[in-house]
Amino acid sequence: MSEQDLRAFYLRYLDDMNAHRTDRMDEFIADRTTLNGEPATRDDLLAVQRATVDAVPDLHWELQELLFDGDRLAARLVNTGTPVKEWLGVTPTGSSFEITEYAIYQVRDGRFVHMTALHDAAGLRRQLTR
Repeated sequence: MSEQDLRAFYLRYLDDMNAHRTDRMDEFIADRTTLNGEPATRDDLLAVQRATVDAVPDLHWELQELLFDGDRLAARLVNTGTPVKEWLGVTPTGSSFEITEYAIYQVRDGRFVHMTALHDAAGLRRQLTR
């Protein structure tokens, strides 16, 4: 895929993620992938995503930066939301969060085959418990 194709692909993916359209993820995520270096299936990833959106129904990713290197792309995003159910071991307090996420992906045959995401989990918990 060209950089232009990768950009369009990622923006469609992000749009569907922000609309919480997990039923469309087969268009973006390979049946078998890796998440943070561990083998996973698309169904594994979607189960986590659905549980997260259930706990944080207003979860939103805002793209800040998108870079390309061949079949890989890297994104810097700002994630926001307000949990309404227990999430990450924290009972909801009405507190919202805003964190920066760094994500790296590899795309093969038009779908993600490797996905890695990094964010400040301790900072996230601090925001949720204040």
